[in-house]
Amino acid sequence: MKKVRQGLVGVALGIALMGCGVQPTGVIGAGEPASGLTRGARLYFASAGGLRGVPVLDREIKNLDAVVKLLLEGPPPAEQADRLTSFVQIPGFSVTGTGAHVTVHLYGAYPETGRDQGTGQLVCTLARTQSVLEPKVRTDDVEVTLRPSEGAVLGPYRCAEFLNG
Repeated sequence: MKKVRQGLVGVALGIALMGCGVQPTGVIGAGEPASGLTRGARLYFASAGGLRGVPVLDREIKNLDAVVKLLLEGPPPAEQADRLTSFVQIPGFSVTGTGAHVTVHLYGAYPETGRDQGTGQLVCTLARTQSVLEPKVRTDDVEVTLRPSEGAVLGPYRCAEFLNG
């Protein structure tokens, strides 16, 4: 009889332990996965592995011209130590942006091919900034066109064309 009681107690404890814990559930929908580029102003600099975005933390960006001027200054010392560099070399410029369209007006010829890291730096920096200035616009939807006063129009380009992966 004692063995039967021990057996019943063991079965009862087993059932009780199996009843504790997380109950099974079905699939729970959580919406769409994250996609596209993250938000926030960034300057894009060149590295051996491709373009890398550097957050602009210490300055408020109020217009597209200002961000190009920052880009032309080159990477900050910490990023230089991390082997980031800039290939952006443009003559005088002005930049306009409306919605998902940005145009860089260059005074003179554009010294690059349009498929180089310098152009990628310019395109990605401007696309990111336009999406910050106009929050309804997604960075990866922005098209950037380069209009030199001498030579052919280049673009429109999207940042994704210049990013690895």
